[in-house]
Amino acid sequence: MTQLRNRVNAGLKDAMRNRETDRVCTLRLINAAIKDRDIATRTEGATEGATDADVLQILDKMVRQRQESARAYEEGGRLELAEKERAEIVVLEEFMPRRLSDDEVGEAVDKAISQTGAQSIRDMGKVMGVLKTRYAGQMDFGSVGPKVRERLSAEQRA
Repeated sequence: MTQLRNRVNAGLKDAMRNRETDRVCTLRLINAAIKDRDIATRTEGATEGATDADVLQILDKMVRQRQESARAYEEGGRLELAEKERAEIVVLEEFMPRRLSDDEVGEAVDKAISQTGAQSIRDMGKVMGVLKTRYAGQMDFGSVGPKVRERLSAEQRA
C-alpha cells in the first residue's frame, strides 16, 4: 500500500472513532476513488494498484470538483450546500502537499523548460508532463498552462 493511502485509512479510522460523520463520508469517497483507480490500473495490465502520484491526482480532481460545486451552489443561493463542499475541500487538502506560491511555480516552470530543452510552444506538452509528474497536487495546472505558454513564446521570440 502507498504511504498516502495509509494516511487516508488512518484518518478514516480516527474519524470513525471520534464519530465525525462528515469527515468519515469524505474519507470514504477518497477510498472509493482510489479503489476505482486500482481496478482501472489492473485492467491495463499493471500489477500494482494506484501509486501516490495517482492518489494525488485523484485528490486534486476531487478538490476541483468541490470548488466548482461550491461556486454553483452559491450562485443558486444554496449556501448550506456550498459550506458542505468547502468542508470536504478542507478534509481533502489535509492529505495533499503544500501548494506552491506564484514565485515557486515560476521557478518550477523555468526549471522544467531548461530540463526539457523546450524551445517553442510545440514543446509545451513535454514541459507540462515534467511538471505534472514532479509537482502533482502542488500546483493548479489550469493556471500553470498559460504561464508555460507565455514563457515558451517569449523564448521563441528571443
